[in-house]
Amino acid sequence: QLQLVESGGGLVQPGGSLTLSCAASGYSLTYYSIAWFRQAPGKEREGVACFNTNDGMTYYADSVKGRFTVSRDDAKSTVFLQMNSLKSEDTGMYYCKARRIYTNEDYWGQGTQVTVSS
Repeated sequence: QLQLVESGGGLVQPGGSLTLSCAASGYSLTYYSIAWFRQAPGKEREGVACFNTNDGMTYYADSVKGRFTVSRDDAKSTVFLQMNSLKSEDTGMYYCKARRIYTNEDYWGQGTQVTVSS
């Protein structure tokens, strides 16, 4: 079974940058679409960015467009979320999710905490 492990979270000042990683163990991510979600305290989980394997396109939430970038290294079975110009409202637990094409099975990582604060 696919397992995802996020890393790279931490404390950063407003305006700073972080790069999150989502590594898959034991499987290639070639046949998976990958999405990043975040959840702030007291709020619902929201989608941040998605790389859709079906159409090869990348989608971003309006709140992060122009600041966040998704990339993937299939050889390393790893997906990255580059976050620049971070704001306090970007604070939250960040999760990656892999969705298997054709079957739509979803797999979630355990999350990594991002805190943007001065």
